[in-house]
Amino acid sequence: MSPRRPRASSEKTRPSIFWPLAGLLVPLLSLVFKLEIEDGEKLPRDGAYVLAPNHMSEIDPLVVALAVWRLGRAPRFMAKESLFRVPVLGWVLRRTGMVPVARATSAAAARATFEASETLVRHGRGVIVYPEGSLTREPDLWPMRGKTGAVRLALAGGIPVIPMAHWGSQQVMPRYGKLKLWPLRRRVKVIVGDPVDLSAYENAAASQTALVAATDLVMADIAGLLSQLRGEPAPATRWNPADHGQKETGRLES
Repeated sequence: MSPRRPRASSEKTRPSIFWPLAGLLVPLLSLVFKLEIEDGEKLPRDGAYVLAPNHMSEIDPLVVALAVWRLGRAPRFMAKESLFRVPVLGWVLRRTGMVPVARATSAAAARATFEASETLVRHGRGVIVYPEGSLTREPDLWPMRGKTGAVRLALAGGIPVIPMAHWGSQQVMPRYGKLKLWPLRRRVKVIVGDPVDLSAYENAAASQTALVAATDLVMADIAGLLSQLRGEPAPATRWNPADHGQKETGRLES
């Protein structure tokens, strides 16, 4: 665990809509999760970043948001573009700086990715992107193969990709299961990794082959971090749902 609480960034210390949200949610979430964060100093204190965590439970976003807030940054996620058009919800998403993501197959989506990356850099914001795109289908909850959205966003603006892994949220809400609030303060371990070295792909962001290769590096780092938390080796290759006749639902990117 980190020896001391990291310095908070200005985006957390400056008054914003995050303050009332945190005032309401952080005490409640702290009753549910007992977070133990290792190497938290590796999350950048300032500037843009793409945080790439593993995904094994519907409650994971709350775990990651709480960890990021405690590490001194404001938690922002990628969200489906259609959600920004929903009354009230869309206003909240825009006010909190959430990042819209469109279908990755369209030319408009490529422009949106560049604009989102540019906004992150200009405002010095971070964004949380689940590179798996949905809950892992791997039977033992290891990370499955990733989608290219996270590295595409990062390479568009020269933004570092920070891998993260956590373990324990599945005890609070099993994959596709029901919420289990008792006992309170279940232990959830979180570890932050070093930025993934994507320097070999900086000039190849338009190549799907390069994006897939870069994504594989990110997923390998996430699996390695999860291996540290679990104390057992991760599978040598990532699970591919298509190879097992599994449909990937809840997909945000391809």
